[in-house]
Amino acid sequence: MADSDTGAPPRVVLVVAAVLVVALAVVVAVFAVTKKSALSGEGVASGPLPLVAVPAPQATTQACTTIVDALPATLKSNGQDLARRTLAQPAPKATVAWGDGDAIVLRCGLDRPPELTPTAQLRVVNGVQWLQVTEDAAATWYVVDRDVYIALTVPDSAGTGPLQTVSDTVNAKLPVKPLKF
Repeated sequence: MADSDTGAPPRVVLVVAAVLVVALAVVVAVFAVTKKSALSGEGVASGPLPLVAVPAPQATTQACTTIVDALPATLKSNGQDLARRTLAQPAPKATVAWGDGDAIVLRCGLDRPPELTPTAQLRVVNGVQWLQVTEDAAATWYVVDRDVYIALTVPDSAGTGPLQTVSDTVNAKLPVKPLKF
């Protein structure tokens, strides 16, 4: 039924349409705010981090104990301090993590990475030789010139600060050893 004077739709239809437009705007605004929070890392669970155990036959060696004890309580990543993260039990031995969301994870005492070959491209960071193995949204860097193999898994968004800090710790605490293929 149109209004007899103007030909406009009935007032009820206009009120319902206005309410629907406002409700849609509220839903879009709420979605935008929650999406922004998720992308910025706000609201990400920071409880104990569950990690899958991987073979680490040398995790209980003195070298791993030395490194784990010497690692800093925080790592600087893209200008932010990432605090050490509690690991869910049972936690893998000689493993440390920092940050919420996509955590940075260090594991000590691993088997030799199969990618370490005589022709593998290595990088030296602050006196430590690393082998980089790139994954989907992260890279795992392996220390290859010490008594034990150490892996540092870093999300793509982390920057180079964690690698430099861990290199400094490894270089200060563990002597250099020849590469083993």
